Amino acid sequence: MSNLKKIIIDGIEVEVEGAMTLIQAAEVAGIEIPRFCYHERLTIAGNCRMCLVEVVGGPPKPAASCAMQVKDLRPGPEGQPPVVKTNSPMVKKAREGVMEFLLINHPLDCPICDQGGECDLQDQAMAYGVDFSRYREPKRASEDLDLGPLVATTMTRCISCTRCVRFTSEVAGILSMGQTGRGEDAEITTYLGATLDSNLQGNIIDLCPVGALTSKPYAFTARPWELTKTETIDVMDALGANIRVDTKGREVMRILPRNHDGVNEEWISDKTRFVWDGLRRQRLDTPYIRENGKLRKAGWNEALQVAAAAMKDKKISGLVGDLVPAEAAFSLKVMIEGLGGKVECRTDKAQLPVGNRSAYVGTAMIEDIDNAKYILLVGTNPRVESPVLNARIRKAWSVGCDVDLVGPAVDLTYDYSHKGVGRAALMGLAKVKCTDKVKENPSIIIVGIGALNEADGEAVLSHAMAMAEASDSKLMILHTAAGRVGAMDVGAVSDHGMTAALDGAEVVYNLGADEVDIAAGAFVIYQGSHGDRGAHRADLILPAAAYTEESGLFVNLEGRPQLSARAGFAPGEAKENWAILRALSGELGQAMPWDSLAALRKAIVVVVPHLGNIDEVPQNDWQRIALRDPASADFRYIIKDFYLTNPIARASSLMGELSAQAKARAEQPMAAE
Repeated sequence: MSNLKKIIIDGIEVEVEGAMTLIQAAEVAGIEIPRFCYHERLTIAGNCRMCLVEVVGGPPKPAASCAMQVKDLRPGPEGQPPVVKTNSPMVKKAREGVMEFLLINHPLDCPICDQGGECDLQDQAMAYGVDFSRYREPKRASEDLDLGPLVATTMTRCISCTRCVRFTSEVAGILSMGQTGRGEDAEITTYLGATLDSNLQGNIIDLCPVGALTSKPYAFTARPWELTKTETIDVMDALGANIRVDTKGREVMRILPRNHDGVNEEWISDKTRFVWDGLRRQRLDTPYIRENGKLRKAGWNEALQVAAAAMKDKKISGLVGDLVPAEAAFSLKVMIEGLGGKVECRTDKAQLPVGNRSAYVGTAMIEDIDNAKYILLVGTNPRVESPVLNARIRKAWSVGCDVDLVGPAVDLTYDYSHKGVGRAALMGLAKVKCTDKVKENPSIIIVGIGALNEADGEAVLSHAMAMAEASDSKLMILHTAAGRVGAMDVGAVSDHGMTAALDGAEVVYNLGADEVDIAAGAFVIYQGSHGDRGAHRADLILPAAAYTEESGLFVNLEGRPQLSARAGFAPGEAKENWAILRALSGELGQAMPWDSLAALRKAIVVVVPHLGNIDEVPQNDWQRIALRDPASADFRYIIKDFYLTNPIARASSLMGELSAQAKARAEQPMAAE
């Protein structure tokens, strides 16, 4: 029997699922109903009353369209489809009344409010409100909350829509926000005045429909109409979240999420959102050459000549960093291999098999998590390694998905069954074919890089793949480096891993790899955007663009190629990564056969065709690697400090403050119960 129901909204007949609410049915019909508390990714609160509609033949009062389902409507007297009106005189009067109530205590803050120009309350007061108020009493005031260094609060503006409360408790998984009091005394507050302990808390800024919650770092710096908006891709983790970078002149002013149901829905982590101050600090803006132990500034011609002279007739190795786009990784591979050298992108020593995409990407899509009945986490702490992915796992858990963890016990914001801390526990699960529970499809095995970057990483992966095959589960590798899958795809790997690649190298070309210690003796050329560890070790520094300053191709952890766009220009003399490598190849007398980014991308697609299908996840042929027994050690998570994982984050003063706060919070002694 079909669940589809016919309904007439403002004279438009639509056929929708009976479980849909009237506000969703109206969207299908192309009719907008105003709302404040309703949000499609949160539970229904039904408390702002802005979405009132008239149900013909129903009660003689308007109904909240966010809380009424289509199946609850009665058909007409002769079986006609139910009729709903969203613009009748009854609805118009109800909306004006609701808006008048909402504005009773709302201050006239618009000229100094950061939400001005992109405020739901402003827009809806203009569209659905009246031009006067009958209220003459003094306005109510509320005390502001201290939520930490990220979210600024002006609680007098709050209209008690409770979106922030529902987001923190349902999506972020922290139960510290709530509403106390009734009537005039009702206010949103935190438990015992605590600050928010979540790396997703910045999303409540976007959710707040008024100016009660705004961005502290962005406060009073720009108006939305002054900003140039660029749609691009995030590189703070390997999820590939879709973001919008807003710039004013040459400076990035803020970073916001874009909706992409298949990747990040509409959430981003706090590191993604607030790392932009790191794009201004510690920047490399001119080439440097080290002479007598000291760096001196140089011009590009001199720097490229020194690099070419150092590289000629030497044993050379290339390292690809975590934030490097696929075009730069491909260019480096072509140049270094043309000189007889080796290139390696697995700088954290992850034992990812070369050329086997089902082993280094897996077979699961991020969307598969939504329908999973069982998820096994192996050597990964997704709350730190990919907070938005963790929120997705929490969403699956909240509707009945069972989660097991093999690795040190941590707080993941949801309940899980802890199966052990090391490889022995994984082997135990493999012996019972991952229990009967796993056979309930669909199920997913998520393997972290922390389980794969020891010497026996490939053996651990072989058992995870064997379990996935035996239980008909999907496999996902939870990468932590945004550029890793793209670099693996274009073949920026050597046969025997990181140690072999560096072994005996006289010259090391370091393309943005700042998490690597290079032994003394080799001549190091560092190409990157920030004066971090890589630049400190370098004998020659070539300044490059950061991820917001060049267009690039990034492949996320599920193998989806996505294009990042240039939002601004690199500072000083810094150039785009691929252009530096192209210029240096000419200096070496082995000029690469492309002069533009478009030509370079064409060359990549010839070698790796699936990289031409932007925003599509290719199916990976299953190639299980030979089963080998791993060592008996415990798993160790790869990320020690969520806020300081890359050079941009380490240059950010805000990320440093958050890191210090997180450390202090971890060391704080708990009171005895």
